Amino acid sequence: MNETINTINSLYTTHGNFSTQDVKEEDMQTILKTCVRAANASARQSYSIVVIRDRERIRQLCGYTGSKALLFCVDYNRIMDVSNHLGHDYKASGIADFITGSTDTILAAQTAAICARSLGIDSLFTNGIQRGDINRIYDLVQLPEKGCFPLIMLVLGYADKEPTYLKGRYRGKGLIHDEQYQRCTERDLQNLIAEYDDPSKKMGMIQDWEKHGFTHYLDWFFEKWIGKGERPEKSQMLSLLERSGFLDW
Repeated sequence: MNETINTINSLYTTHGNFSTQDVKEEDMQTILKTCVRAANASARQSYSIVVIRDRERIRQLCGYTGSKALLFCVDYNRIMDVSNHLGHDYKASGIADFITGSTDTILAAQTAAICARSLGIDSLFTNGIQRGDINRIYDLVQLPEKGCFPLIMLVLGYADKEPTYLKGRYRGKGLIHDEQYQRCTERDLQNLIAEYDDPSKKMGMIQDWEKHGFTHYLDWFFEKWIGKGERPEKSQMLSLLERSGFLDW
């Protein structure tokens, strides 16, 4: 395999164990210059990236602490400002613009993570920015209320210890479809469950689900993990998207 594929295959998530080692500013600039090369709709890059260098600010934003962090936001303000400056009346609104902007944003974010890994920098993607009162994100980094939504944060740094293994990934029936979409058969589902149960595949979030009294790993996942912890209230998420204009028609 070539170097790029090796880099992608070596990606892993660092959870709560970033060391005190700092990411060099030179590497940060390389990541930023590289990630904006990601594909985007109509060459307009409908996103903004807020660079956070203060560890305490990172913790306040997402609950984790690393050397640096990149807050990726769906954002049309720069585009609308240019439009108005030129005398045009372009207004981004509606769910279609939000989906397009989200796609642009995530492509840039994933490219940043790959670039960081190629530089030996570890990372964590987190939606912790959407836990609790999401308005704190707008306040802490002064995001505009209209045309902007904080989508994902990428925390960067160096793990204080390397993982003992890389998690596996499912790529069988129900995920990859040949020519047309096909629902899983009963046998497909049984094979899928068996793959998650296979300790050599290391596909689950925990490895000791049997000790917790579950027949299958996915029993633990659906019964104990889904719904666990603090999640954004539906009303809060809808109100923020409505305020931003992404629910207008």
